[in-house]
Amino acid sequence: MLEDKAKDLGRTIGQSDEYKAVKRSSDALNEDREASTLLRQMEKIRTDAQAMIDGGQEPTAAMEQELDGLLQQVQTNPSYQRAIVAQDNFDKLMMRVNQWIADGIRTGATSSIILG
Repeated sequence: MLEDKAKDLGRTIGQSDEYKAVKRSSDALNEDREASTLLRQMEKIRTDAQAMIDGGQEPTAAMEQELDGLLQQVQTNPSYQRAIVAQDNFDKLMMRVNQWIADGIRTGATSSIILG
């Protein structure tokens, strides 16, 4: 029963406008060569910096500056901006869903009626 209700909730979330917007904006971001290139470059710097930290070294100031520059560039990209807004809206939806679940748990914990 619980598994079925969880799957039903998942299907409903997958059909929500917020999820559809995240999917569309993610697809558009992946198709945007400029944004994808910038994001890959940023990820490479982050990976290199983490490897340095893991090896007991500090990332260089040049790496930080390059990362900051790339971040400034990607933040002005319309595809990236749409993806960030869509993700933020989806995150807000999921926070509300989690709150509704928590409310349901509290109600269920105090109820003597068993629902099937």
